[in-house]
Amino acid sequence: MSILWTQAVRLRIGLCLLTALFCEPAVVAASQTTSSNSQAAAASDTAKNTKAQSGTPSASDIAAAKASGKVWVNLDSGVYHQGGRWYGKTKNGKFMTVDEAKKAGYKAAKRD
Repeated sequence: MSILWTQAVRLRIGLCLLTALFCEPAVVAASQTTSSNSQAAAASDTAKNTKAQSGTPSASDIAAAKASGKVWVNLDSGVYHQGGRWYGKTKNGKFMTVDEAKKAGYKAAKRD
């Protein structure tokens, strides 16, 4: 009976230690988040603006940019697309006008 009791105590201590190790950072992060709601809102707005400027856009963003005559610039390759397969589909890119793309040094895609 004492062996079972000892094993149960060791298991409980082990669980307490694991809980303390893995749960504490989440508690600290939660307290930091609640203490600065205005900073979290500002970070959220920044993240929304960043997503709109780079990364893969939504279908509505692509349609709006295409309707306004903007091109999709692949920031990694330095090529801009006026339409076709890669328009709004590359991982790292953003919409801009043809003039902005040319001034920034981007080249037109050979095939669209």
